[in-house]
Amino acid sequence: MKFSGQKSRKPERLIALVGITLLLFCPPLIIVVDRLPSANVGWLPLYLFGAWAVVIGLTAWLMEHRAGR
Repeated sequence: MKFSGQKSRKPERLIALVGITLLLFCPPLIIVVDRLPSANVGWLPLYLFGAWAVVIGLTAWLMEHRAGR
């Protein structure tokens, strides 16, 4: 429900979410995470799972967020 005089910022936030998603999953960043020095721990699957969880969480929050709260 929109209140009179208030403009929804959902389109701008969705565009920002797409930008964050593109940044998190860009190949140079994934290559950097894949080549991190580790003690027999693969960081790439953990990074991909974590980044995907962040994107899903932000999407859920954005779509459920109401301006009146």
